[in-house]
Amino acid sequence: MSRTVFITGASTGIGRATAQLFQAEGWNVVATMRSPQDGSDLSALDRVLVTRLDVTDSASIRTAVSEALEAFGTIDVLVNNAGFGAYGALEVTDMDVVRRQFDTNVIGLLDVTKHVLPTLRDSAAGVIVNVSSVGGRMAFPLGSLYHGSKFAVEGLSEALTHELSPFGISVKIIEPGLVATDFAGRSFVLSTDPAGGPYQDTVTSVLTAFAAVQEQGGASAADVASTIYEAATDGRAQLRYVVGDDAIATLNARANMDDVSFVDMIRRNFGIGITAQP
Repeated sequence: MSRTVFITGASTGIGRATAQLFQAEGWNVVATMRSPQDGSDLSALDRVLVTRLDVTDSASIRTAVSEALEAFGTIDVLVNNAGFGAYGALEVTDMDVVRRQFDTNVIGLLDVTKHVLPTLRDSAAGVIVNVSSVGGRMAFPLGSLYHGSKFAVEGLSEALTHELSPFGISVKIIEPGLVATDFAGRSFVLSTDPAGGPYQDTVTSVLTAFAAVQEQGGASAADVASTIYEAATDGRAQLRYVVGDDAIATLNARANMDDVSFVDMIRRNFGIGITAQP
């Protein structure tokens, strides 16, 4: 029998590439997204169910899981991919943005997982693949919200490996670096100061550094999808999967440098100085 994968955030980017790869490998695919009309080409493929799911809406999660089970009978792999990125100085960021960041990347992920767990337990098998980031193990300036949410994904995923192992359920964490998708334009918010605000120098330096990094390119959505597929099917106890040369280099530096040296390197790379306070 064909196995079934349930993917959140499958309308574009990594989620779409993951849906296409699993389908090509003969899997049943439940491609969920906030606007199912965005997945009309996916729904034209064999063994693909496109359905609505907003990770911040429990009712939509419950409905999508029910539709998946009705269509395919079971769920073998859950890919928690839906995400949102909020950058900016915390002091000037609206609390609605703060809540959206954690509601999407953390609470939503947990809610989807809770709804899928019963069928995974019933089958005494299954894999949960959580898409985190290199930013789940280190942090860039202005990223207190985004990195905070991804650090949370790392911690909850590692904890779940312990409580779910008695049921034969594995948990995997995907840690991409820079990925060449439209995430920055589609699912990214930058909170900035009013002109002349106290954080403007930092914002300017960080944006300049990010622009230089983006020019260097990064892994493709297909690269990340391939790693997700590997994690879902390799049968190994491996917890973390790093994607991209930049991610590997950054995490190697983090592992081999003390906190003071690593933080100083990040500040220098982003052109952030230390200003004495009056």
